[in-house]
Amino acid sequence: MPKIHFLVLAILPVPALAQDFPLTIAHKFGTTVIEARPERVASLDFNGADNLLALGIQPVTVRDWYGDHPRGVWPWADTLMDSNPKILRGELDFEQIATTDPDVIIALWSGITAEEYERLTLIAPVVAVPEGVGDYALPWDELALTAGRVVGREADAEAKVAAIRDRLAEVAAEHPDWQGLTAAVAGAFEGEVGAYTSADIRPLVLAEMGFQVPEEIDTRVGANEFWVSFSQEDLSPIDADLLLWIDGEDNFAGVNALAARPFLTAHREGREIFLGEEITSAFSHSSLLSLPLVIDRLVPMIETALDGDPETHADDR
Repeated sequence: MPKIHFLVLAILPVPALAQDFPLTIAHKFGTTVIEARPERVASLDFNGADNLLALGIQPVTVRDWYGDHPRGVWPWADTLMDSNPKILRGELDFEQIATTDPDVIIALWSGITAEEYERLTLIAPVVAVPEGVGDYALPWDELALTAGRVVGREADAEAKVAAIRDRLAEVAAEHPDWQGLTAAVAGAFEGEVGAYTSADIRPLVLAEMGFQVPEEIDTRVGANEFWVSFSQEDLSPIDADLLLWIDGEDNFAGVNALAARPFLTAHREGREIFLGEEITSAFSHSSLLSLPLVIDRLVPMIETALDGDPETHADDR
């Protein structure tokens, strides 16, 4: 996987409605039947613990992504963790997962293979990404809604998703000048320069504010449908109306070293945004817990970047 205060978005609790089990869910590897509402939920998703915690579920496993966090989740989620789940690091350890005795395994943003799926089904029912959807291409709202359905808290998930959708719609309505503008989310890591496609979770959030990915980025999609790389000598694919640089370690040396960057119109006109470690990760997680932080932090950054003054910025540079 590629790498990634808050004014809390008010989400009022909604009484849980009865949800019928057994529950049948179709996905890319077949069909999974969950006989009863699960109590012990294993998450194999790199961002999945966030949504479970938001729904009041203490996951028995957490998939470590990146960052130095002992319990595998970032600060916006750690405050809700009152258990000590098994932390899954590196390659999946099936014995480690089995020791948690899960009732269900959620693997919607995990990249599991067919072989791994079969091995996991020997432990518990597994819910994988839907047929025809890339391993990391499920939008933030579908991730949350599916997780809510799996754990029997669909109504709660729907209410929380609706609240975030409403906030994003408000942002779009308050900024009609953003509608139809292009926005590229890019990064320069270890000598490689690239950007996220319109299938990625980050541009999908920006799309709800009115932005769209430059066409030249999407035309380069290959086997990796959410990230494309290009030459450091030609950065024109990311010369968008808004250019966001992400970095998971607050280190923009790679971006600043790009010899072609000064030739970008977005650079000359001050329409760049530098996202540091915390907001990069929150944006990359795009969960029920992290999106409120993203909205509250990112909107002022965009407003300043697009104010017409190349000397002003409100980002993490």
